[in-house]
Amino acid sequence: MPIRARRTRLLWRAFIAAALTALLATLMSPGAALGAAQAPAAPGDSLRPPGESRPVYSYEDAIRESVWVDTRIDGDADGRTDRVAVDIVRPRELDRAGREIPVIMDASPYYSCCGRGNESQKKTYDSNGKPVQLPLYYDNYFVPRGYGYVAVDLAGTNRSDGCVDVGGRSDIQSAKAVVDWLNGRARGYTSRTGGEPAKAAWSNGKTGMIGKSYDGTIANGVAATGVKGLKTIVPIGAISSWYDYYFAKGAPLYDSGPEWLSDYVESPEARARCGAVQQRLVDEAPRTGDWTRLWSERDYVPDADKVKASVFVVHGMQDLNVRTKHFGQWWDALAENGVDRKIWLSQTGHVDPFDFRRADWVRTLHRWFDHELMGYDNGVDREPMADIERAPDRWTTDRVWPPRATDTVKLRPAKGTSPGVGTFGPRPGSGTETFTDDPKLGETDWAARIGTSTPEKAGFLSKPLARDLRLSGSSKVTVTATPTTRTAHLSAVLVDLGPDTIRDYAGSGEGISTLPERSCWGASTTGDSACFKETRAKTAAVDYTIFSRGWADLGNWADEEKGRPLTPGKPYTITLDLAASDHVVPKGHRLALIIGGTDKNLIDPPADTPTLGIDLSRTYAKVPLVGGAKAFTTSATAPETVTPRESRLDGVAPPRPLNPVPGGRTS
Repeated sequence: MPIRARRTRLLWRAFIAAALTALLATLMSPGAALGAAQAPAAPGDSLRPPGESRPVYSYEDAIRESVWVDTRIDGDADGRTDRVAVDIVRPRELDRAGREIPVIMDASPYYSCCGRGNESQKKTYDSNGKPVQLPLYYDNYFVPRGYGYVAVDLAGTNRSDGCVDVGGRSDIQSAKAVVDWLNGRARGYTSRTGGEPAKAAWSNGKTGMIGKSYDGTIANGVAATGVKGLKTIVPIGAISSWYDYYFAKGAPLYDSGPEWLSDYVESPEARARCGAVQQRLVDEAPRTGDWTRLWSERDYVPDADKVKASVFVVHGMQDLNVRTKHFGQWWDALAENGVDRKIWLSQTGHVDPFDFRRADWVRTLHRWFDHELMGYDNGVDREPMADIERAPDRWTTDRVWPPRATDTVKLRPAKGTSPGVGTFGPRPGSGTETFTDDPKLGETDWAARIGTSTPEKAGFLSKPLARDLRLSGSSKVTVTATPTTRTAHLSAVLVDLGPDTIRDYAGSGEGISTLPERSCWGASTTGDSACFKETRAKTAAVDYTIFSRGWADLGNWADEEKGRPLTPGKPYTITLDLAASDHVVPKGHRLALIIGGTDKNLIDPPADTPTLGIDLSRTYAKVPLVGGAKAFTTSATAPETVTPRESRLDGVAPPRPLNPVPGGRTS
């Protein structure tokens, strides 16, 4: 055979082999498209590597259906077990091909009462009751990539039976039953009351739960049951223990309890039939702040050893709604039990990452679900564990969080030259500092006048730092206080004293401004747009930053779970748990501790107005310093050249009064 002919034949064979290899790879890949229509691409799709799910399925032609899943409990005591409504969007092409697919789920109480996301979207339906709009972008973005999307109405909300029990058995079972149904272990029906069964034959059982606030809380709670089939959860600004949402070691954080929230989110018909559940939420959640069985049922942290799913935590370090203790204690418990995990910490308040780091968030979430639910080896599990926002839109990463070099260091307050203005460092203090609770003032008032003797607080300042000092994790402050009354509350805050530009977390957007321009993330239909308003960082120039807080009722000194009246004139020792954070106090700034009474708008005042004497010899803070004690010793050695100046304009606005709703405008 001529050489030219032989070469031609060899090239043709090579071409055929390459074509067959590519075809087989496509047919065998988790995101394969069997004759699927091409969906509109999201920003950046053209730059995506081939080893991930692609938007090749039609969103417009997707199957949209509703199923009612039996929870096997009768929360509203009407004589039949409750069914929860499950709205589903999934690719039609894969259904025709008989392909089983993984599911992304958001279980929420907010789909009809309040809405989801920055634009407060609600579910909508056509004249036949089929879902038209499901809030947020998850269905628009992931269904074209081969996922099913499921939006669950918690019991007692929207189109579901039962009652809202605020994080209790009914709430958690609402979503757990759906995971069971997706795995063939629970019963589903085509209607709320009918007997025609609905099976999830299209699901491969692999489920990932996601959601912000209450929704993410449900994800935490379901993961804590150890349910099979739940492969990953992505809790965003989520609660880990409902007691800690309403109380801080006996001190009430709001002027109402879970019954208010239940009434707020329930459907009108549920509200009419769920009086008994509402009353239990009142009776078993006393405003004394005592721990009861109700709180034990709603504490997911002790069950972290049951968690089989991986966990991708997202939280705003200035979240004053779902305060950062929630992610801190959940993260620590997950770490102790070897759970695979990842974390993003922003400078925002209660804000979704879609609204503070949109492109990076969608890209990372896509890769996370591809890895956890579709099995792509895309390396997301080998990347740094933590992303932390250091300044507005400026992020750093850590291989492990907190960093392995972090160690707990004991720092102590000591007297200074003026009453109520002392020093903060490793040396023990002596004597007493005294202040009188003033419920009209709070942490921003204290911090703005930390260098001035004022009657309502005691402040303690380090020397100006010679090097940056990083605190990473949760702190504790132990206080020995002598009250003049039978009731008293305590607050402790850590402050970075020095100029900076930070996100305006106390403003209406909690660190973001919403713009009129829109960007599109996935495919759209006439009734469900994938285009959402853009945002940008809303910043504030400050002279101090409060970065960690903790509160307690002094009456809980002997028992964290039960308070008791105080004896005036008697000293008591109690430890305040400060919220988790990751903050760098820059060179030239000071680290400060403030101890006060009522932190206005963040805890409620006690029945009395006490004066408290703080025994400095028995008061100290334990703080997590990267580099340990040596880091503080080498940092706090600069000469005393900076004197804090009195100002009421140096920080963000004071915290606004909050309703007990784990959601809010940017829910």
